[in-house]
Amino acid sequence: MRPRTEAVLGLGALVLVSLLLSRTKAARQAAQEADRRPSAYLAGPLGVKGLAEALRRTGVEVRPFRRGLRSLPVDSVGTGRTLLALLDPSEPIEGYELQLVRHWSDQSDRRALLLAGPGAEALMRCFGFALDWRVLDSVAVEPAAPVGSDPRPWPKVAGLLAATTDSVVVDSSRLRDAGILSCAVPALSGVDTLLRTRAGRAVALRLHRIDTGGEVLLASDAALFRNRVLRESAAGPRLLGFIAGRYRRVLFEEAHHGFAESGSLAGATLAWSLRSPWGWAMWQVAVVGVLALLGGAVRFGPPLYRVDRRRRSPLEHVRALATALAAARGHDVAIGTIVQGLRRRLHPAGRAPRGSWQSWLDRLVDQVRSRRARDAVETLRSLTRPGQSQDGVLRAANAVEDVWEELHH
Repeated sequence: MRPRTEAVLGLGALVLVSLLLSRTKAARQAAQEADRRPSAYLAGPLGVKGLAEALRRTGVEVRPFRRGLRSLPVDSVGTGRTLLALLDPSEPIEGYELQLVRHWSDQSDRRALLLAGPGAEALMRCFGFALDWRVLDSVAVEPAAPVGSDPRPWPKVAGLLAATTDSVVVDSSRLRDAGILSCAVPALSGVDTLLRTRAGRAVALRLHRIDTGGEVLLASDAALFRNRVLRESAAGPRLLGFIAGRYRRVLFEEAHHGFAESGSLAGATLAWSLRSPWGWAMWQVAVVGVLALLGGAVRFGPPLYRVDRRRRSPLEHVRALATALAAARGHDVAIGTIVQGLRRRLHPAGRAPRGSWQSWLDRLVDQVRSRRARDAVETLRSLTRPGQSQDGVLRAANAVEDVWEELHH
């Protein structure tokens, strides 16, 4: 291709890649904004990465927990109080997992739970509270205690907390494989109302247990912790105050949001390349390289036909040499050169011929057997006399060819 054509193709490929990447980036951003999982990994308006970053800046150790509820960490010396946050799990919590969480919180007074949203309602019932979920009737939230002036509005929630009278919560949903699972509601020494509606209904509570001395935070709606709410409403500083300063470490349970530890290195690398700017740069370079390779492989214009050049045989070389010498009027030299060429070809490989070529030609008559070969040798002997014409050179070439064919075959 011409340089101008290659430049036009390269510019067109670059524009195409730019449009494709912009559309992909817009689609990816729209998908992130539409992702409703309250995960600490999501920076979209509906994620809770803002809460995790804010807690980390206040000195709280924040760790997304991806190993599942079977592998809840054991407290070590000097760890401080640990808060396990289950913010409206996207995947349902099984009955045996409820017992695992309850058993983990029962082991120490340094362990606390944060339960929010309908996905955590089963655990809320284990502590004596149910969730009154109202999808079409959201209510405004206000703090239970007066706070400083903040012009921003308080958020609205779609759920309310209500106390139950059950002393034992029974789960028979897995009767066939796991049997009946139950948990006893612990006794409470006090209940602090953190957020409420204007009508006085509870939205966020802190429960103080008598048996272990631990705490349980309940929130009716995980929307209180989303990035958009923390940024646009007055609830952000209040919610941070419920956690910062009281707990040394916060574990965000991510396995039930689809971020469990699994997959291959290739999958992890692909996921990193889709969310990292460096990964996007690598994809751009790879796409441009592939397009450049495809553009360079395309041929424009009519096909070019290759000229098939066949190698000449040794006899053709001899004839060409004879013709050249004849044109220079070196007929006798041409005949002698032709005979010497035949002598070299008939001589054993690796050994140079010695002696006069004319004596060799005289002995050659006794070495051939066929009539045709003897006639050809006699013709060569007669043509070695001086004063030969151009026709003699051509006769010598034909005679050499006859001798070669008879002796070679």
